[in-house]
Amino acid sequence: MSLRPNFLALAALGLITAPALAMVGNAPVALLQGRNAVMIVGSGGTFCTGSAIATDLVLTAAHCVQPSADYKLVEFDAAHQPKLLDVKSVSRHPNFNIQTLLAHRATADVALIKLVSPLPAGIVPAQLSASDRAPQVGDRYTVTGYGVAVRHDGKTGGTLRSAQLVATGKPGNLQIRLVDPETDGKTSGLGACTGDSGAPVYEGTALIGVVSWSTGPKLEGGCGGMTGVTPIVLYRAWIADEARRLGSPLP
Repeated sequence: MSLRPNFLALAALGLITAPALAMVGNAPVALLQGRNAVMIVGSGGTFCTGSAIATDLVLTAAHCVQPSADYKLVEFDAAHQPKLLDVKSVSRHPNFNIQTLLAHRATADVALIKLVSPLPAGIVPAQLSASDRAPQVGDRYTVTGYGVAVRHDGKTGGTLRSAQLVATGKPGNLQIRLVDPETDGKTSGLGACTGDSGAPVYEGTALIGVVSWSTGPKLEGGCGGMTGVTPIVLYRAWIADEARRLGSPLP
């Protein structure tokens, strides 16, 4: 399947033009130099976020990379013109289950994208967290993604933004649920939205998980309520083994 027609459709929607808004709740623009996050587009018209974990390897959500589609990364030059980066292969965790994910339950929602060539110098591989500490309610995390700022409006996506969110509910090593500390998920606030799937989630500077889903306020459909995260703690060994198999050992 050719990626080009759908890539141009994304351009028409404004997803890959000069910077717009991204991540709902008026999240601030993130620094681009030295970042880990990258934007991923698919031949089915989808777009997601991922994070570099080696010079030619990107970690993202498994649901972002379906076997029937083709994928490329999008980079912007100094004039904000998009450039496509070729993908060599995609590896999804074998235990990922899409139906479990759609029910907002925990599953192995992690995947690796191997690139044909190394990423640009401005993208720095993230350091995977080595901590096994169980998350606690109130723990603070940073989520960074290219997703839309207004649900259903693709023209508001394409700029990297960050949000500071906190853990709520009963966080654990299977799933972490995050909310805007100012709204507690009860009214619209900061949070992931369309295009933020696969986005890196950091504790300090260490990468601890990827965005898997979101809800609106009070767990209704939409964005700006709760952000669901798949922690990588249970999948670190698979990520490291797969990276070595792909010829991209982690730093």
